[in-house]
Amino acid sequence: MTSTVLAGRRPVVDLSTNCYARAVTGSPWLDDEQQTAWRAWLEVHTRLSARINRELQATSGLSLADYEVLVALTDVAEGSIRLRDLGDQLQWEKSRLSKHLTRMQRRGLVARRDCADDRRGAFVGITDQGRTAIRSAAPAHVDLVRRVFFDGITPEQVRQLTAVLDAVRGRLGD
Repeated sequence: MTSTVLAGRRPVVDLSTNCYARAVTGSPWLDDEQQTAWRAWLEVHTRLSARINRELQATSGLSLADYEVLVALTDVAEGSIRLRDLGDQLQWEKSRLSKHLTRMQRRGLVARRDCADDRRGAFVGITDQGRTAIRSAAPAHVDLVRRVFFDGITPEQVRQLTAVLDAVRGRLGD
């Protein structure tokens, strides 16, 4: 077994030749390069989400989850979408979506209304207060994303990253 160090952090152990891994999973584990890339992705995703959430909270009082909901609602012309479709878009479980929208509704950011065509269905829409909140939060959010994500990479790396993410997204099949 060999190990590499991920960006000065704890060693990443290569389990690709580990007999136990092969016996348990029926296939080899990730090789050094794959494991380093995968763990880097997990760390960046975790740290970036936490940083964005903290800064959004500090500058606007919105959580990252609030912001994601408001962005989804501002992306549709009517500012309203079926709950089921919003849940699918955000990849949230029904209970998480319901609880989160209830909290946002109490704060006046969104409003729910029944679906006239389907008694089981409902819509959620952005309120004027929600539009004001996202308009206020967006400039600091965009500045943060630019500073911590895009300022450190070249335009060619952005294109490469987009291609990699598109390939992965295509394999997810959702």
